[in-house]
Amino acid sequence: MPEYQKKILTHYDLPHAFPSEWPAEKDVSETSDEEEAFKSKTKTSLPKRRSQSKYSVLERHGSEKRKSVPGSERNRDGVENLVQSDEPDPLGSADSVVRILRLRGLPVEEDARLRNRFLLSSTTFSPALYLSHAHSDASTQSLLQGLDFLSRSIDQKSASLKVLVESNFERFVRAKATIDNVYTEMRNQGAEPEQDEGIQSRRRSRSSGHFRNLSGNVGATYTTLGTNKPLPSDKKKNALVKESEYGVQGIKAPLIELSVKAEEVWGPALGGREREEGLQSLLNAIEKYRDVFEIPGNIADCIKRKDYDTLVEEYRRARKYSEKVKSIANDATETGLGLTDLQIHQFIVTSRMWIEVEDQVDEFKRDVWRRLVAVQTNFNAQRGDLPQSEAHMELISILLELGVEDNPIWVWLLSRYDHLKNKISATSERFKIEIEYLRRNLANGEKPSPQALASHLRSSARDGMTEKTRSLDAPDIVELWEGILVSFQTLLAPQGGILSEVLDFCGTAQSFVEGRTQRTLPVGIDGSSRKHHRLSAAGMKDLSNGTVEMVNLIRDSVFSFFVDPPVEDISLLFSPILPSPETPRTPASATLANSAFKDSRLAFDLNNMPPPSPIRGESWESFAFWPPHSTSLSGVHYLSKLLILVGTAASEMANMGPVGQASSTLERLRSLVGACRERCVQAVCAAWNKDAENCRLLEDWTRSTEERDLTKMPSHFMTFESSVLSGMQKILYISEAMTKPGSADVVLPPPAKLLQMVRSQFVSSLYKALSGMVENAERSLSSGERDDWKTDNNYIVNPTSKTSAVNMTAYTINAADRNVRMLLTLSNLQALRTDIVPQLINQFENAFSVKLTDESKTIRDVLGQIDARLFQSCTRPAVDNVARIIRSGILSPSWAPTGGRPSEVRPYIYTALLSLVLVHTQVSTTAASLTPQILSYLLEQTSRELLEAFKERPKYSLAALMQATLDVEFVAQTLSQYTTDRASELQSQIYLELDRGTDNDARMKLQNELPEMRSILKTLRESSKAEL
Repeated sequence: MPEYQKKILTHYDLPHAFPSEWPAEKDVSETSDEEEAFKSKTKTSLPKRRSQSKYSVLERHGSEKRKSVPGSERNRDGVENLVQSDEPDPLGSADSVVRILRLRGLPVEEDARLRNRFLLSSTTFSPALYLSHAHSDASTQSLLQGLDFLSRSIDQKSASLKVLVESNFERFVRAKATIDNVYTEMRNQGAEPEQDEGIQSRRRSRSSGHFRNLSGNVGATYTTLGTNKPLPSDKKKNALVKESEYGVQGIKAPLIELSVKAEEVWGPALGGREREEGLQSLLNAIEKYRDVFEIPGNIADCIKRKDYDTLVEEYRRARKYSEKVKSIANDATETGLGLTDLQIHQFIVTSRMWIEVEDQVDEFKRDVWRRLVAVQTNFNAQRGDLPQSEAHMELISILLELGVEDNPIWVWLLSRYDHLKNKISATSERFKIEIEYLRRNLANGEKPSPQALASHLRSSARDGMTEKTRSLDAPDIVELWEGILVSFQTLLAPQGGILSEVLDFCGTAQSFVEGRTQRTLPVGIDGSSRKHHRLSAAGMKDLSNGTVEMVNLIRDSVFSFFVDPPVEDISLLFSPILPSPETPRTPASATLANSAFKDSRLAFDLNNMPPPSPIRGESWESFAFWPPHSTSLSGVHYLSKLLILVGTAASEMANMGPVGQASSTLERLRSLVGACRERCVQAVCAAWNKDAENCRLLEDWTRSTEERDLTKMPSHFMTFESSVLSGMQKILYISEAMTKPGSADVVLPPPAKLLQMVRSQFVSSLYKALSGMVENAERSLSSGERDDWKTDNNYIVNPTSKTSAVNMTAYTINAADRNVRMLLTLSNLQALRTDIVPQLINQFENAFSVKLTDESKTIRDVLGQIDARLFQSCTRPAVDNVARIIRSGILSPSWAPTGGRPSEVRPYIYTALLSLVLVHTQVSTTAASLTPQILSYLLEQTSRELLEAFKERPKYSLAALMQATLDVEFVAQTLSQYTTDRASELQSQIYLELDRGTDNDARMKLQNELPEMRSILKTLRESSKAEL
């Protein structure tokens, strides 16, 4: 025990430094009644001390009757005696009793009362206790020797006292007499003489054995007398009686007051010295145990600076100090020897340090647990220079290094599993609701105008991928498609999506199961964390089942989005998005902060929710993934990308170890790809059918830059159909998803049912497009209908809408003229039949590996029928006009010449030929490639009409026969370049009919007139070249 601690225990009369209860003797007041009365009177008059030590009740004041001699003790009779802190063995075996007892393991240095029971100089000395502990193993011989030593010691002390008394006997007698006289004088001060004489006579009696006994008897007598006659107050206060407190009553009050004032004045100064001494002792202790005191601060600094390596080192150092102290305590317990003062101090300092370190490390562990549970792999860790994939390993390493009860590896895997599971569910449900909200907005909005729809259908022919993609559909529809694609990328992308997190989780869990990752992890202090490096069999099974469960969650969310009808309840929009650890919770008004549509023009107005989509029988109403009024071009463009994501994700999930072992999950993944593909094909075919009906809007009546006889309609139709077929091929085969290993087990070839569906829709689209072309050509237009071919500046502009007759160019078409439209449509149909449709059929056969033998024949027949019908419709007005002219001319009474040989053809021939000239002019300037076909046909029809008209005349004279021959030959020679076999045949039939209507005489004369008629024909041909 340190010396300063011994002084404290002696000063306060405490048994040891840490008493467990208040000493009972401290409750007994040792002050007199007068002192208590004086204190009660001066309590309010004297100023209070500003501060008072909490141990002040234990301190002794100068006014107290107790002696403040160090080492003194009071026995049961109230008599105090001096007790030494140590003394030699009374039996002479050792020079220190305390040392003997300390070796025996008794805490005599801490407990003064216990020590006094072993000291001979103490009144509480216990011989039996002393012999049982100090000489427990002594032999009888040694005890006899000790008895002799004790006897000699007593004799020596007795002889010394005897010599002292004999040599100073006279001095003792004189001192005793002097003391008795002084005592008697002081005691009898203020008493009556009679009483004094009687008392003196009794005092001088030889029967008195000791003056103290005498004084006691006299005090009793004085007290008895005093009760009959009180002493005067001025004398009584100095008398040595109990009532005057034996002569000190007069000075007691001033002394108490002086003591109180001195305490007030010098108390702080004396306390400052004590504090100085305490601080000096503390400073010395800190210097001695500086390394121990610095550990808590170093650990706090490491935690603040996130220097985890140094933190672990400091923790190991603290643990080393703690183990050292425990080892010292265990050794003391085993040997039965007490701890030294230095060891006790070291124990206290180290214990306080270890408690503080434990509190800091426990709080740090709790913080690391929270961070480990909240860690996310898609974002950077709280330490900006460390990827989160390494952050969780660092946190696990810290926990293993410091030592924990729970397995941090298992806790992180479970928290990661729960996070991914909740993220999958929340994300999938959220984007379904957002997509349905935007679908309702589009469904309740206006339909695209015909001009806008035509522009979208022509978009595949434009240059530039970005511009082409933007023009595939209306801006709102394209943005919805983009949002759907982004949502699926967020869920299914193997890099950066939720699926990538699931794949990383599966790989990480597998590495933990196989023990590869644990090789780099610490085993903790003394290998205490080695048990956490192994995962139990049940844990491994749970990890496998959890992985399969997350795969099924992703599969079910995608499956329901494609297969189920649109959701009806979109109230989830009012719920806030689940925040990530790095994202604060947001109110409902800002729930789209992480949405795929946050930058979209399609604003979410939660205060104005759209009504459900109206039921109009549209095909898109049953497809939750199809934006209302979307074209098939945008559909195949985005759905092919979506199915690539679905197929790739299914292949990635099938390659996961736990999924590959679950046959039912593999089958569910196959059904996912098949169902999504089938629904996409159904949606595209429905939109394709609708767009085929609107292909008539592709006609803008603008000439093609490559072929002037055609409009841009055939090329637009070609690019439209080609784009749809290319996109449909990607949807059916999902070829880009087949590059992954094992994808063939999940992405199966398309079934024959889907191929037949696409096949039928392809043929149907051709029919509908051709019908639309014929409808454009044949219909009669009102002023309002003509506006359908006019567009604003955002779309293709019809040249006729903004050009005048003055600036008409070679590429300008008068779309208001039905004949012009008919001719261009005929020219377009010929291009379709000979070039475009065969190319499309060939593309279809190559894309889907099928032969369209029957369909090709059917398509060609239909094209021929449509071409023939339209040709008839186009030429019918000209044929009817020629027929009317010819019949009115031949059947006219004035047709037959009345004179001799005719020298001119009849006017009706010129009129008919001029009408053909007008047709030729229109055809050659509109669609020059149709000129031979149309003029040949008109020549045939003219010949047929001539034949029919000549049949109606019963008989021909020579002049009539010559006139008919001249009319027929003039027509034939004028149109000789368009003569066909059929026209020649009809001309032969005309001559036969004329021959039947005449006699032989006229025939013979006609033969003679032929040379002259040839000359007339030649003259007529020369004169009519300028006109015909």
